[in-house]
Amino acid sequence: MALPTPLQAFSGVPKTTAAPDKQTVVDGEKMTGAQALVRALEDLGVKDVFGIPGGAILPVYHQIKDDTKFRFVLMRHEQAAGHAAEGYAVATGEVGVCIVTSGPGATNVVTAIADANMDSVPMVVITGQVGVGAIGTDAFQEADIVGITYPVTKHSYLVTNAQDIPRVLAEAYYIARTGRPGPVVVDLTKTAQTGSMYYSWPQRMILPGYNPTLKAHGRVLSDAAKLFEQAYRPVLYVGGGAVRSNASAEVAKLAEVTGAPIVTTLPARGIVPDSNPKNLGMLGMHGTVAATGAAQRADLLVAIGARFDDRVTGNLAAFAPAARVIHIDIDPAEIGKNRQPDVPIVGDVATVLRDLIPEIERSQAIHGKPDLTYWWKELDGLRKDYPIDYDQPCDQPTDGSLQPQWVVRQLSKHADPSTIWVTGVGQHQMWASQLVDFENPHSWISSGGLGTMGFGLPAAIGAVAGSQREFGGKKPVWLIDGDGSFQMTSEELATATLDGTPLKIAILNNSVYGMVRQWQTLFFDHHYSQTNLLDGEARENTPADEFVDVPDFVKLAEAYGCVGLRAFTEEEAVAAIEKANAINDRTVLIDFRVWKDAMVWPMVAAGASNDAVTYRPGTQPLLRQGGDGAAEGTGAAQSDRA
Repeated sequence: MALPTPLQAFSGVPKTTAAPDKQTVVDGEKMTGAQALVRALEDLGVKDVFGIPGGAILPVYHQIKDDTKFRFVLMRHEQAAGHAAEGYAVATGEVGVCIVTSGPGATNVVTAIADANMDSVPMVVITGQVGVGAIGTDAFQEADIVGITYPVTKHSYLVTNAQDIPRVLAEAYYIARTGRPGPVVVDLTKTAQTGSMYYSWPQRMILPGYNPTLKAHGRVLSDAAKLFEQAYRPVLYVGGGAVRSNASAEVAKLAEVTGAPIVTTLPARGIVPDSNPKNLGMLGMHGTVAATGAAQRADLLVAIGARFDDRVTGNLAAFAPAARVIHIDIDPAEIGKNRQPDVPIVGDVATVLRDLIPEIERSQAIHGKPDLTYWWKELDGLRKDYPIDYDQPCDQPTDGSLQPQWVVRQLSKHADPSTIWVTGVGQHQMWASQLVDFENPHSWISSGGLGTMGFGLPAAIGAVAGSQREFGGKKPVWLIDGDGSFQMTSEELATATLDGTPLKIAILNNSVYGMVRQWQTLFFDHHYSQTNLLDGEARENTPADEFVDVPDFVKLAEAYGCVGLRAFTEEEAVAAIEKANAINDRTVLIDFRVWKDAMVWPMVAAGASNDAVTYRPGTQPLLRQGGDGAAEGTGAAQSDRA
């Protein structure tokens, strides 16, 4: 039997006319709950907050004034407020904070909460709620946000008493950033906001049972070292947990000590520089052949802050079939969830690796270091023969438009080395992950686990705010987006202009939902059902009754006070990129007209073994090398979220 949520349980308590609760006498400054919330955020060191006001949260907004110590960024949609907080958190390593109202304001932010939960992004979401007496009455803009978000939050609070606000905020902030990071919801009743309380700081947190494990326990480190001692085909499979742990140096050191190659998941791009010869790139559905092949041929797979996601593993039963597994993760629920490890290690990635590396070095001093010459010869062969490129005949546009892959490469080539890269979701996201040169950690922000279209623009605004706060604005932000993904949150151009968060936007405009079209081409008999967007279909000589360029992205940008540019040719594209890089006081949007039939290669069909990775149509190099995987059910794509 399912247990009721806190709001459901609260609603079930008979309403009485009992006398108001007596305020416990405590030391502190008397103020309202709304004042306490703003003060608590300031005392927590919060510097930037994103959100939109509304009726049930107005007492809090009334206390946000010119002398408030944090900057408030007014977004245009609550989902965007959540994504902006995510982008800020990933760019800075701090907790992202957003404040929205009850009902539709709270439900609008659910997508961002789910996104942060999937990608382990530290975030505190403060939502308004109707007064205590109105709970359970279907009051105006009442919604059980605690119940709605139960499956997609790390923790939730329903606050009914003003005196609890400072403690709850302290706990929420701590929970969001410790252990496996994630989103925490604080649902704040209007009663708590307007009630009186006595404020003091710091607060004593009450978190019995919440004790994240940071250091490895028992003999697991020596057991792991023994597996390295016996491995001649080791692979370090590095995920987003390593990024959240700031374990860049430790991962690079482990690769140096063991000689093992590094393969990364999508969220872990940039954890070690692409120029590091040990880095084979991303593995999985659209990963490099070398990275995917390394995992498939490994005799030891070391999962570091990774969760064996289906887009990485393909057919799970056929993933790394001969490998023994060491799994390092701070979340014990991830250990053994999808793949049973031979050595499970629960702990913070950076802490565990700092303890593991000396253990391996001691083992090597006694037993020597395995000879990986033949392993690297095989991997270097795959890397040389099957690079990420766009020079094959099937990659060449047939309509005179730009190659989207070429555009991404030019964006990377002309960018400041410290650039923070943000994407939406779709083909452009995969090309960016493949073709941008990542040399710094925390330089890649994208929606991984949830695959949220519309993530890009608000997340980029959050990244700009983070760059301004933590890096003096010296890290420029480029958003690479698709025309479909961009239109889901394009209203945030107003925020970029009016709230002083200028960025640079590259729209790879193919006038279709590109990833869906790719799946329709490969798996659905070229039936392009509901994927043509007609937002960039023709340049000239278009019949008057044919709807094209809706919207016209250049005019849209200009309407929002941004610089709008368009590029049809390579010469125009390079000139537009150079102009965008020279403008830093306003947002610049470039509408790149790219080929709608371009595809993301390599590719592993959904449900197939990674051995069946297709480099280009008709070329499956791992099968030709003796892999026994076979393409199985491909599944179906419903949108660019596929």
